[in-house]
Amino acid sequence: MNVHVLCVSHYYPPETGALAVRMSENARAWAASGAEVTIVTCVPNYPKGKVFPGYRNRLFQREVIDGVNVIRLWTLVSANEGLFLRTLNYLSLLLSVLVASPWLPRADVIMSTSPNLFCGIAGGLLAWIKRRPWVLEIRDLWPESIVAVGAIKNRAIIAPFEYVERWAYRRAAAVVSVTDTFVKHIVANGAKPERVYVIKNGVDLSKFSAGDGEKFRRRYGLTGKVIASYIGTHGMAHKLETVLTAAAELQHRPEIAFVLVGDGAERKKLVALRDRIGLSNVMFLGELPRSDMPDVLAATDISLVVLSKSELFRSVIPSKIFEAMGASKPVVLGVEGESAEIIRTAGSGLVVTPESAEELSAAVEKLASDADLRTRLGENGLKCVQRQFNRDVLSQTYLELLKRIATGYLRTLGSRPLPQE
Repeated sequence: MNVHVLCVSHYYPPETGALAVRMSENARAWAASGAEVTIVTCVPNYPKGKVFPGYRNRLFQREVIDGVNVIRLWTLVSANEGLFLRTLNYLSLLLSVLVASPWLPRADVIMSTSPNLFCGIAGGLLAWIKRRPWVLEIRDLWPESIVAVGAIKNRAIIAPFEYVERWAYRRAAAVVSVTDTFVKHIVANGAKPERVYVIKNGVDLSKFSAGDGEKFRRRYGLTGKVIASYIGTHGMAHKLETVLTAAAELQHRPEIAFVLVGDGAERKKLVALRDRIGLSNVMFLGELPRSDMPDVLAATDISLVVLSKSELFRSVIPSKIFEAMGASKPVVLGVEGESAEIIRTAGSGLVVTPESAEELSAAVEKLASDADLRTRLGENGLKCVQRQFNRDVLSQTYLELLKRIATGYLRTLGSRPLPQE
């Protein structure tokens, strides 16, 4: 069965964040398998809130990327900092989807991804307008995640979001979770167990075969260094102050360099903290093009994955662990719960207590001193993702689910005439 999938995603390439990568890799794989795929998103501007070169923030524009139809709608562009403006940014895409709905294609199934919650809900409302089934993907628990980092503390503000969250779980034809741990919460808040599916994050293994680590090292003056890299958002949830404190404890090991790649709401504060402490072993590179990531990972000796110490984050599996494993790099993981179990079971890294700079520095020093251990852990990680977290396999599983949802919904319509476009 050929199926037309319409996906609402707040982020999409050329943006480089984890959500944009997962959505684009799935969409590309679905299109390559014969599905027609349409992405509804906004103009690329994440994380700085500046429209990327070659784009304009128009009401409605189309392009084709890797065989995927991309429709970009107007949004109130805002940097990834400041809760009020970010909320308006999220809400504006929802409103644009509703306004543009008469001009959006009538697909067989509509899928939307959260975070953020407004983007997820946009898919549900569009599915209601188009009379098509809705698949809701949950990558983070909203609003729980913003409560966990302290962004919102007023329960009166949170309550309406929780109501909408419960409505979404009840309304969706299927809910796709990226972790096993999320399932209990999703079911407890209204989803029927038989409608909840787990399709975890994975990695496109083909991306790591052509990385040039030495080129990256020469470019940034890192030749001969043991590089411990953090790649991703510099946000409130990540507590990257822990990495800087660990770096301070390892200044007596000048061959170890901490390299932080990415941007986010906390980056300026972190750079100021580094300069105030006087850390010569920490380098902030800012946001780099997605095309540079194979080189960054090829140069990396130790991959750092950290989150703040929170009960909620025990249920999170940061997608960057799969990329590190796919590149055969050992992981130092400062996250508890399901992701820690993956690393321990795979034997692909060292797990430390979240926000413990002492444990983080000890793990980095241990790996920096033992190249054979780094190689062994990296090889274990690659074998694990080849078996369990290969994006090509996971994407096909996802596509088969979308086909089943679309087929089942169309059958329930029977002979009732469908409205014409």
